[in-house]
Amino acid sequence: MKTKGSVFKYPDNVDTDVIIPARYLNTADAKELAKHCMEDIDGSFVSRVQSGDVMVAGWNFGCGSSREHAPLVIKTCGTGCVIAKSFARIFYRNAINIGLPILECEQAAEEISAGDEVEVNFDTGEIRDLSTGKTYRAQPFPPFIQNIIAKGGLLASLKEE
Repeated sequence: MKTKGSVFKYPDNVDTDVIIPARYLNTADAKELAKHCMEDIDGSFVSRVQSGDVMVAGWNFGCGSSREHAPLVIKTCGTGCVIAKSFARIFYRNAINIGLPILECEQAAEEISAGDEVEVNFDTGEIRDLSTGKTYRAQPFPPFIQNIIAKGGLLASLKEE
């Protein structure tokens, strides 16, 4: 599985309230919620993001509350992957549960710039910055977790079994 897109870059400690502000959590409609993804930190994100684009962030991405809405709205916006130096544990698990591809790679998160074009291979963990020519290696998920993500999340993968 691969994705290719432009980079949106974010700092350390982007919490779930920044990803999807709690004031919008009066609906369960993912498409409606996605209209507000990142608006408190990047008001133009939803109008600029294209299918396959990549978020790159610092340490502790997705910290804060345990709401599953945060990775869901990122995925619903069309984001193909989130690369970070590290993820908050509950966000990490929720991302897998809803089928949002994520990779931890400190060097890539440090060196890749906003607007760069990147290609990510989830099977190998290879991250290629097509704008600079640099290649980074993240630890890929084992096949059973890759399968969960490829099928759209934990529930979707269980329904197929």
